[in-house]
Amino acid sequence: MDRNGSGAGVVARGPTTGPPSGARGSRRAARDGQGAQIYAALDLGTNNCRLLVAEPTRRAFRVVDAFSRIVRLGEGVSHSGRLADDAMRRAVDALAVCRDKMLARGVTRHRLIATEACRIAENGAEFLARVREATGLELEIVNRETEARLAVSGCASLVDPAARSVIVFDIGGGSTELVLLQSGEGGFGSPFTVQRHVAEWTSLPIGVVTLSERFGGVEVDRDTFEAMVEHVHTALTPFAARVAHHARFDHEAVHLLGTSGTVTTICGVHLGLDRYDRRRVDGSWMRRADVIAVTERLLAMSYRERVSNPCIGADRADLVLAGCAIFEAIRRCWPCERVRVADRGLREGILITLMTDDGVWRHFRRGRGYRGRNAAARVGQGGLRGSRP
Repeated sequence: MDRNGSGAGVVARGPTTGPPSGARGSRRAARDGQGAQIYAALDLGTNNCRLLVAEPTRRAFRVVDAFSRIVRLGEGVSHSGRLADDAMRRAVDALAVCRDKMLARGVTRHRLIATEACRIAENGAEFLARVREATGLELEIVNRETEARLAVSGCASLVDPAARSVIVFDIGGGSTELVLLQSGEGGFGSPFTVQRHVAEWTSLPIGVVTLSERFGGVEVDRDTFEAMVEHVHTALTPFAARVAHHARFDHEAVHLLGTSGTVTTICGVHLGLDRYDRRRVDGSWMRRADVIAVTERLLAMSYRERVSNPCIGADRADLVLAGCAIFEAIRRCWPCERVRVADRGLREGILITLMTDDGVWRHFRRGRGYRGRNAAARVGQGGLRGSRP
């Protein structure tokens, strides 16, 4: 349920702005062709296909291109155990767009991942072979721990350094990842070291697509909503018990950090936006009462009213209440006073990890800039096949 389809900017340094265009964009593209390393991160989830293309800057990175399309790859997979032909076709079409964008931007380093739908589908490997044949893209199916840790890396800059603990959650289409971060004696410190503070993590095989398919998403009354919440709450119980062993919960000293379309939608509705605006949503704080009020408001809406809401729309109208139910179950386990909203996550985590592995910021600190490893060996002629990092 991500909506960052064309935004660009500096990750971990605040909201983003538009992509380069015109002569300025051409000059930048020409400079890129002279040796700057260009990175790409692709996340093919149960619901969305999402791409970010970025170049390193002195302190983070600047996004030069992005793409997001709802493909519903996991539609029906929880019942059939297989990816449907129409769903695979939609995903391949979106992936072809991603390939073209990566070629146009001269991408030299990339990581392309698939998550829950491909993890659980009997024909997941067959689908990846189809993708490789049709587009030249080599996708890897990551495990749930990798998915959770990448999500944490992607939104780490939004952790309140004064908090004692943070519970990060990523509500996806087919799974929901949760991570407990504990600050320790010296606080959280740099966003690039947040991974050191992971105390517990879990991944539930429950997401907005699978939950709405199980309980219904078009007509959702209060009883159905409470049944969804209870279903998720039961699944959360073992993780909540492990979290409780680490520290006594304090709703003032702990905050939630949500990185998903569910929390960005709730925030957009809370802000009363005429159209979704990532710059206003990403990094926003919401109070517990705000979240409850928006959830009640959405629950009172008809399906048609959800479709007409500019922060929801037809693509999300049958999924948003399932997302709210997952969020509500999390909130009931940990009734934190504050939640921070992140319109960033997995893709940003991939980019940060790749750049860290390449020593990008060490080069900048030494005053040498950064042109990357084998930057002349550009992805391009012969497509992306065989060019995995």
